[in-house]
Amino acid sequence: MNLGDRALAAFERIFPAEEASAHCDIPCAIYDPHAAQVAALTVIRMYQLMKDLPDPDNDAESRAKYVNSMTRYVTVKEEHAQLCKEQVLILWTDYFKPEHLEKFPELHDTVWQTTKLCSKVKQTIDMQAAQQLLDSVNRIAEWFWQSKGQQTRRQPSMQQAGGEFVSPVAQ
Repeated sequence: MNLGDRALAAFERIFPAEEASAHCDIPCAIYDPHAAQVAALTVIRMYQLMKDLPDPDNDAESRAKYVNSMTRYVTVKEEHAQLCKEQVLILWTDYFKPEHLEKFPELHDTVWQTTKLCSKVKQTIDMQAAQQLLDSVNRIAEWFWQSKGQQTRRQPSMQQAGGEFVSPVAQ
């Protein structure tokens, strides 16, 4: 290792680089609301699993199994609510443009309300809020595809959680 390499290594030890992440700050033009839809549907499914979890018996093993399952469901619910928020914000900040806001005047408020719902479903166990989240994400998905000149259709998600997905119609 030459002197320059050692100096660079020492610099990196003293000033380590922070990890950065982004969807894509290079305009890749690859955007899709599907990940937000799946995340919202996952929140619904975690609520269903939490509601259906049987109460534990009085023994330690039963309580431990209950706590383990509930902890896992809550963790997944929180992760997917955050993922949903991130995906909606990526569409809002990177894809949608002023002309889209003109075409869809409710877009700004809907995105704002959707991100607020993401926070609410993280903080609570509220199935109505989770259903509203999926509906709101689907509305954004419709506007997204319409902005690309694509017709959309709502169809059953075909998942245990139920719900619908908005998808473009193949032409």
